Amino acid sequence: MNPILIFDLDGTLIDSAQDLHAAACRLLEGEGLPALPLETIRSFIGNGIPTLVDRIIDATGLQTRDRTRLISSFLEDYQAHATDMTAPYPDVEATLNHLLQSGHTLAICTNKPQRPAEKIIEDLGLSRYFQGLVGGDSLTERKPDPAGLHYLQSSLGGGPVVYVGDSEVDAETAVNAGMPFALFTEGYRKRPISEIPHAVSFSSFKDLPALAQNLLSAPA
Repeated sequence: MNPILIFDLDGTLIDSAQDLHAAACRLLEGEGLPALPLETIRSFIGNGIPTLVDRIIDATGLQTRDRTRLISSFLEDYQAHATDMTAPYPDVEATLNHLLQSGHTLAICTNKPQRPAEKIIEDLGLSRYFQGLVGGDSLTERKPDPAGLHYLQSSLGGGPVVYVGDSEVDAETAVNAGMPFALFTEGYRKRPISEIPHAVSFSSFKDLPALAQNLLSAPA
């Protein structure tokens, strides 16, 4: 059984905050409202686009508008511009290639809807590295429910898993799944590193292969 590394997407593999912020600004402009700051939208990321839109609604007084319409409008617009400013974090691609060549199986578990997630990694040239992807709408449950991690582990051969993410949601998901968690510290976390459960933390993807190897070889 090959060892498996499962990654979160936004704030872990890719820095997507600027494109999500731009989509939020266009949504608000269309509703006749002023934009929210980038840091505000960054703080809304992590629980999927419906929750992000809910947080925009709560922050701007859009409660009287049709939530379903707003989510649909945001998603349609975002899908058309999802990689205008989005890019992988430094050394992500080289690290993924190294892990793949070293015999690891790689996958993604994200709360972003599956189709936009697949399109983004395709457009950024990353899709060839991954053997599985679970989005926020792929199963009946989404993170922090562990169903996505368990599904990927089972479908990819049942090998030992390390989950790699950047946020409190990712940490909770790993705890719920009973899997070691590697915390990328340069993403969209809202709390200090010390307050987020993790087995290891890293700020550079160059450090991930050695950290993952240590976790995967540790006694169960």
